[in-house]
Amino acid sequence: MDDIWKRNEVESPCVKICVVHPEAKICVGCRRTLDEIGRWSGMTSDQRRAIMAELPGRAGLLAKRRGGRLGRQPG
Repeated sequence: MDDIWKRNEVESPCVKICVVHPEAKICVGCRRTLDEIGRWSGMTSDQRRAIMAELPGRAGLLAKRRGGRLGRQPG
C-alpha cells in the first residue's frame, strides 16, 4: 500500500528565490527559464533530467558584468 505514495520523479530545482534576471531571462534561484518553470509539472522525468543537467552551465549567465571604470581595469 505504501508503494502507491512513492513517486519516482525528478524533483524541482526550485530554491524559493524566484527572481528573473533582467538580461539572462532565467530565474536567479533555480536557473530555469519561465517556460521551463511553467511546463515543469507536465514534463516527463527524461525532460526534467535534461534540464537539470543544463542548469549548472547557466550559472555564467548570471555573472555580474563589470562596466565603467571597473571594466577597464585589468583582472
